[in-house]
Amino acid sequence: MLLYWRRRGRVPLTLTQVDVNDIYIDLRRVMSGRQFNSRAATMSLAPLLDAAPAIPLHAFAAMAAFVLGSIQLAAPKGTLPHRTLGWIWVILMLVVAGSSFWIHQIRLLGPWSPIHLLSIFSLVMLVLGVMAARSHNVRSHKFTMIGIFFGALVIAGLFTLMPGRIMHAVIFGQWLGD
Repeated sequence: MLLYWRRRGRVPLTLTQVDVNDIYIDLRRVMSGRQFNSRAATMSLAPLLDAAPAIPLHAFAAMAAFVLGSIQLAAPKGTLPHRTLGWIWVILMLVVAGSSFWIHQIRLLGPWSPIHLLSIFSLVMLVLGVMAARSHNVRSHKFTMIGIFFGALVIAGLFTLMPGRIMHAVIFGQWLGD
């Protein structure tokens, strides 16, 4: 049974007993970034939208590439939609990798960090993956693109959730002691 804690009195109710207006008000508060429960995390796009222009471009392109890549992995291969969505995914990944060169939050070698090596590697692998597809080398294309998806989107994406990073503030807000 789903429980919902009503703001007034903290009485547990089933979801069917909840006033729809309360849900609407709570959703508006969450979306606006205002906290309505002192123990709840508030998700807000404000830290992302307040960042330098390359950061939201990078993040939104990465999120779109993640969604599209997930669809690509589940959908039938070799079809016209697969090829069309594949080209869109490659363009999104070029934007993700390219925009990373204008993000310098972690500086280890001048303005650069090890994550920029991942960007260079991703660009090279994208070219190799497209060349493999164009030469009908399905096995190479498959492993290259899956590797880029998991390495450059999933694993690197998880690292963006570390405390102190912008995406951590977007997802978790002040809840975990930021």
